[in-house]
Amino acid sequence: MSTDGKPIIGWREWASLPDLGIEQIKVKVDSGARTSALHTFRVEPFQKNGQDWVSFDVHPDQYDLERVVTCEAPVKDIRTVTDSGGHQSQRYVVQTDIVIGDQRYPIELTLTNRDTMRFRMLLGRTAMNGRFLIDPEGAYLTSHRIHSSE
Repeated sequence: MSTDGKPIIGWREWASLPDLGIEQIKVKVDSGARTSALHTFRVEPFQKNGQDWVSFDVHPDQYDLERVVTCEAPVKDIRTVTDSGGHQSQRYVVQTDIVIGDQRYPIELTLTNRDTMRFRMLLGRTAMNGRFLIDPEGAYLTSHRIHSSE
């Protein structure tokens, strides 16, 4: 805990997305990224009770491609996002709760293919704003993996 009462998180942490059925996912904490992103595939829009929804699959562990979590969420927005390489793409945006340490709160996530990335989820600065301080040398300061080795 910092002197101002905010939890200190490392450059990577374990988190959960309980509303999506994802018990654990390794998150890269990235204050340089505005938005948070989740690795998804088989993204399919559909209508539910007259509202736009999206169905998508997630491999929560990059080392286990057999385990798939199928998720559904209302579409909050479709946005043009510029990635770190300067490439722009249209992405679905959903809102869901995240749990990091003892904090649970809603965040926006863009859905994208992060197959070539080391982390299945990126936690951007908008999702951290006012909640945490980041120790760039620390890792897993608020959380521990429950299952198997990293």
